[in-house]
Amino acid sequence: MPELVFFSGTMDCGKSTLALQIEHNRSARGLQGMIFTRDDRAGQGKLSSRLGLVTDAVEVADGQDLYAYLVDHLSQGGRADYVIADEAQFLAEEQIDQLARVVDDLGVDVYAFGITTDFRSKLFPGSQRLVELADRVEVLQVEALCWCGARATHNARTVGGAMVVEGAQVVVGDVNQADAVAYEVLCRRHFRRRMTSASARAGALSPDVLPVSS
Repeated sequence: MPELVFFSGTMDCGKSTLALQIEHNRSARGLQGMIFTRDDRAGQGKLSSRLGLVTDAVEVADGQDLYAYLVDHLSQGGRADYVIADEAQFLAEEQIDQLARVVDDLGVDVYAFGITTDFRSKLFPGSQRLVELADRVEVLQVEALCWCGARATHNARTVGGAMVVEGAQVVVGDVNQADAVAYEVLCRRHFRRRMTSASARAGALSPDVLPVSS
């Protein structure tokens, strides 16, 4: 039976790499897929991983009907034996409903990949809808690590190395970059303390405070 499967995890845990592996395995068997993405780090119309792999994809626009897009593609003689939707957290709730309809009405497997929560530890609407509708939710087993070595569970947004908890939900950035806006994966303890790797290093380099004599 066709399924809607949601592969979730933090940033830097290999979601896009797995999406590319699924695409490779199926295309090697003569299957043809439709790949959707949104706001990939490599630019519009690309599905890329941090390992350097990249392939072409359909860039999803605001308000685009994904079910109608597939139906139009098939009606023009195209094939879609499966669908991959990367960066699915950025899709609108109605677009997730459309992907579920692709499974139910067209009989096509849909593999969606995305992070579950934003930089405030709040659910993305697209991810929330996937949890509500998916036949299966798979948490990726390749664990991203916090700077302290513990399992990373949260996605932190940083500006100049300092964690921020206010701003628009979607601001495209990447991990391990020195951009004005970047991201870092943290364990819950250091997310709660707003302690990034940069602030931890700064704390470690600070001289000890001398006692004040009375």
